[in-house]
Amino acid sequence: MNPFELKPKKLDSYVVPLNKLFLQPYNKHEVDAFTKVRLILAQGTEFEANANSHQMARHTYNNDIRRRIANIRRQEQLQHKMLSSLKPKDENMLETTLSYEQLAVELTAIMAQRAKNYVLKQQLDFALLEDFDHLYRFCDLLEMEEGKHFEKYIGNYTEVMPGRPTVAEFRHPNDDIRFAVSANKNELLTNIDIGIITAAEQQTMNFYMNLGAYHPNDLGRKLFSEIAMIEEQHVSGYESLKDPDMTWLECLVMHEYTECYLYYSLYQDEKNPSIRRLFEQIFEQEVAHLHEACDLLKTYEGKPFDEVIPYGNFPELIKFGENRHYIRKVLNDVNLTAVKEGYVKVSEMDKNSDFCTYQRKFVGSGSKNPSHMVIEKYISKNGEDLRYQTAPHPVKELQDRKSDNITVGRCECCLSGKC
Repeated sequence: MNPFELKPKKLDSYVVPLNKLFLQPYNKHEVDAFTKVRLILAQGTEFEANANSHQMARHTYNNDIRRRIANIRRQEQLQHKMLSSLKPKDENMLETTLSYEQLAVELTAIMAQRAKNYVLKQQLDFALLEDFDHLYRFCDLLEMEEGKHFEKYIGNYTEVMPGRPTVAEFRHPNDDIRFAVSANKNELLTNIDIGIITAAEQQTMNFYMNLGAYHPNDLGRKLFSEIAMIEEQHVSGYESLKDPDMTWLECLVMHEYTECYLYYSLYQDEKNPSIRRLFEQIFEQEVAHLHEACDLLKTYEGKPFDEVIPYGNFPELIKFGENRHYIRKVLNDVNLTAVKEGYVKVSEMDKNSDFCTYQRKFVGSGSKNPSHMVIEKYISKNGEDLRYQTAPHPVKELQDRKSDNITVGRCECCLSGKC
């Protein structure tokens, strides 16, 4: 598929009447877990598109550009509202959260396995272990508070067990910044994946930060706040991979091409007929947005689109499926942490490093952190934690189901208090 070869209709022809924005929600008891994952991913890319467009409008005096991107932005807003309306009113925030974390785990695993750029792959593998741990803690919270088993919401696609313990994930901001990846014409898929994963993590961060306080009890509220902090760290890491030398209009073309690629992937992957048609419909609209962005680039910077997108045919599409074997392999790196742009074993960290210093100040022992208290409370009530494993945990220290490990991934000096 080459979106540059398609001939879209004019932008105004895609305006959706207000009374058609609200679609029939899915049935939370019948919908496939990956359908929900795809919908959240689509909403994330729309949120990112709007954020980028608003920032662009604040960095130009040209009102013609402002008006034209405002037209694109309005349609992105309409798309977002249609996608959001598919969530049923009887699906509560914690149930939806499981799909957010399942998306983070599975999407990251897909991208990590196909990544050709080593800097991107390292960041994906590193963050994967943290989102994997978040899913485990939210699953235990749901069952403990509401008596609902996670399989109803995430199926049997994704294993549920500890990753890098959340208490070990807090790092100094200095250690969340990566080297930028140049928008090399030979790395189109790399740049597409950076854009998509940044948008997805940003969507999760905003969801937790804005809605976490609406959880009905204090422990859940605190867990959302704690994990929202880690999601912000992930956004900082992923966005630092973006090429800062691209102009605003080049970024716009890349954004729109990425959206075309994403919606075409979702359309090809989706099994639900009505949602599949919606993805196809939005893909057609995104093609029109892409052509508009290319015309802006040509008009105001004198550049053809192929200076940004070297070839039009989409690279390998995103397809959701089982990634257990890969995730189990990556779990063996739970004792890594970040130091500036690199990664090291925590056993090699100096007690005066930014990581150790920040851990002592912000986390302390970790025994009072909400992420730990959720599991300890669940174990106290049920005798062991809640998991879904196809085999024993690959990390020996994390196999014990009767005690939550908060030492993995942390410095000995922080744990002993003898720093």
